[in-house]
Amino acid sequence: MAVLVLILVMNLLLLPRYYIGGIITLLMLGYNIIVVGTSAGGVEALTYLVKQLPPDLNAAVLIVLHVSSHGKSVLPDILSRAGNLPVSHAQDGEAIVHGRIYVALPDHHLLVEPGYLRLTRGATENRCRPAIDPLFRSAARTYGQRVIAVLLTGMLDDGTAGLMAVKIRGGVAIVQNPDDAMYSEMPRNAIENLDNIDHILPLSDIPSILVALVNRPMEVEPENPVSNKMEFETQIAQLNLEAVENQGDRPGKPSTFGCPDCGGVLWELEEGNFLGFRCRTGHAYSAKSLLATQSDALDDALWIAFRALEEKAALSHRMALRMEARNLSSAAKRLKEEAHNALERSAIIREVLLKDNANTGVDRPTRG
Repeated sequence: MAVLVLILVMNLLLLPRYYIGGIITLLMLGYNIIVVGTSAGGVEALTYLVKQLPPDLNAAVLIVLHVSSHGKSVLPDILSRAGNLPVSHAQDGEAIVHGRIYVALPDHHLLVEPGYLRLTRGATENRCRPAIDPLFRSAARTYGQRVIAVLLTGMLDDGTAGLMAVKIRGGVAIVQNPDDAMYSEMPRNAIENLDNIDHILPLSDIPSILVALVNRPMEVEPENPVSNKMEFETQIAQLNLEAVENQGDRPGKPSTFGCPDCGGVLWELEEGNFLGFRCRTGHAYSAKSLLATQSDALDDALWIAFRALEEKAALSHRMALRMEARNLSSAAKRLKEEAHNALERSAIIREVLLKDNANTGVDRPTRG
């Protein structure tokens, strides 16, 4: 035992000083890393959650909220005013300290390493950066049973794969009751794909269960080792070149689908009921997010075709008038037919767009 303690101390001395405090804080056997993921409706949910947490919380809280990569996040200011704990944007290399809340920066994944945080601009996951899955997965990889993962309101299914990683490593999974969530899809997808979620609760009950968990000793059990898949996905989120370039033992199998972001081949990653996809450079999708992305691409293509046909009809009609002015009736007739055919095809596409827009509430196209 003494030898193990000596080795630990020697390893600590080799680390930067600001890492050491975080690692010592986290060496206590207990649930001391809380990771929270949310999307649509998340500001309201996080504000309530943080407001109910005590100032002496015996854990660090790490938060990913889907935000625009181009905007400025004011979430730390909002949560600081609402609660009793200090809140700040996470900084790369920052030590993890109990009683603090760290919020992911826009356009950066937030990852967990032993005792400190990492920020990366790795490929988007489920069309998001920051994304929930990289945070949950890296926390599970690093701290195993000591992780509590909380998934709140949101759309699509980011967070489901990350919750699976947390459960594989023996951590605790808490999901907001879909009936209580402002947007139920993200919690509902997690419940449908995982059969071992520990707590499905209304938002009002989540703060108390978090406090109870972090204040009681953890029952230590043998942990499942970090799988090659979990290690690979964590490394590729960091844009680790070795992981990006290593195609020999990549987890999963090549699919018939191309990556909507870069055009590369997507590899299928199947785990339990969950089906995911990841390309060579790291873009990752759940099946639902890939379907949504393909739907968006199809919608874009339809609008481009609609515009091109309208422009072709307008140009053909204008040229026909010029031909008529020059008494070139045969050429004018051909151009009018082209204009007519283009308008017929644009009308078909317009009907498709109208039906889609009627379901989404998007403004409908009109011809002036």
